[in-house]
Amino acid sequence: MLKREKERVVADLVERLRASDTLIVADYRGLTMPEIDGVRTEVLKHGARFTVVKNTLTKRAAEEAGVPELVELLDGPTAIAFVGEGDMVGVAKALNDTARRTKILSLRGGILQGIPMSAEQVRDLASLPPAEVLRGQVLGAIVAPLSAIAALINAPLQDLVGLIDARIEQLETAGDADAPSAEEESAEPVAEPATEAPEASGAEDEAETAEESASEEAESSEPETKEE
Repeated sequence: MLKREKERVVADLVERLRASDTLIVADYRGLTMPEIDGVRTEVLKHGARFTVVKNTLTKRAAEEAGVPELVELLDGPTAIAFVGEGDMVGVAKALNDTARRTKILSLRGGILQGIPMSAEQVRDLASLPPAEVLRGQVLGAIVAPLSAIAALINAPLQDLVGLIDARIEQLETAGDADAPSAEEESAEPVAEPATEAPEASGAEDEAETAEESASEEAESSEPETKEE
């Protein structure tokens, strides 16, 4: 391969690597050309491209594209599924089904949004529900609480006012039950103001009367003097 041709291949790989969030690497050794074409067709249905690559050129492209994790997976005959806007679950499932059916294609691993994946993790990815089902499940999880909030917001204002009035009435009833009634308040004894004892003034009057009587008796008992 001429140097100019190699540079063109590297540039094309760099562009694909930068445009693909997910990469799935497989060893195609032993597959016939018709079988490889069949894998390409199946992967293309899910919006990805399945390409047989040269390891030396792909390593250069990986370094230039800022995907050094890919280098470790480039050992032996290599084919890469480049998943950009496609269905990564569908691509993983197509490759995994081919590997189980042919017993030849071998999954090595991949890269999911910059995170390396082992072959086992690629198989786990293939076991997930299709993208449409996943989107429905995620949408359902989001819409369910929003529906509850919308129902609360759209509830008639009259219902809200009724709940507030009922609560106020409940609080007033509880307050009346705790307060003492008017009859209970009037039944409580009222303390009378203290008054001076009448006996004290009566005793003083008797003492004064006795003193006056004694004085009068003393005057009457004195002898009268004759005038000379």
